[in-house]
Amino acid sequence: MSAQAPRIVVVNSLAYAEHDPEAPLVVRALDESGVHAELQPWDADLSWGGYDLVVVRSPWDYFTRLDEFLTWVEQVAAQTRIVNPASVIRWNSHKGYLAEMAARGVPVLPTLMLERGSSGAAERLAACGWPDVVAKPAVDGGAREALRTDPRSAEAAAHVERLVAAGDVVVQPYAPQVEAGETSLLFFGGELSHAVRKVPAAGDYRVQAHHGGTEHPHEPTPAELETARRAMACAPDRLTYARVDFVDVEGVPTLMELEVIEPDLFLRHDEEALGRFTAAVLTELR
Repeated sequence: MSAQAPRIVVVNSLAYAEHDPEAPLVVRALDESGVHAELQPWDADLSWGGYDLVVVRSPWDYFTRLDEFLTWVEQVAAQTRIVNPASVIRWNSHKGYLAEMAARGVPVLPTLMLERGSSGAAERLAACGWPDVVAKPAVDGGAREALRTDPRSAEAAAHVERLVAAGDVVVQPYAPQVEAGETSLLFFGGELSHAVRKVPAAGDYRVQAHHGGTEHPHEPTPAELETARRAMACAPDRLTYARVDFVDVEGVPTLMELEVIEPDLFLRHDEEALGRFTAAVLTELR
């Protein structure tokens, strides 16, 4: 390897490194491409400007330390190139982006936003008019604090009052279609790489594997592709990687989330996916 080989650092989270098989695979593939690649936690004491590219891959604790994480992102962006870009990471870190997408015509579930510290949160929830809702923090991941509930119940009031004391809260009507599965489309360098369908365990609505969900190959429909591209076009800067999650609501692919900070990329579901991702990353060096 040339001493002048570009240096790329792939960023993860030390707290969750043992549960993160994708990031080491990415580092190995990049190293084999002729660059110098290494894996480091985002909060490591490093001179980030010494790298030609910082790839934010799996900082899975960022939402528990958001202010610290966003400060780190801005500091890195001031020293070197970071992907996805700092403006994208800041925008995507709060689920308020869903309301922006809805205003721009992207199909999104109706959303009620309860602001941090606001009074009457439980009353606003009870008056939302939806018989069955999911309430979760606006900054969160992995359905960690999501609760499906009757919005008029004491359980709902207690949950929302607790969450709103700590941060903004997103409330959406429960979409029973999620029980049939949620579709994820993966894009690298703006191009579709592959897609999976995530199916929750019987009796659950959470599709994540740690909640018992399973993953299956999926062939995207033209409508899913169109909606995914419309969603990605809402981002404030270009996307090196993105995962677009949908449920089918009466035949309409309806956005659940656009994941551009630390998504599972399901590289294990397509033998060419790792190469596509690596190529998209290497393009950012040019």
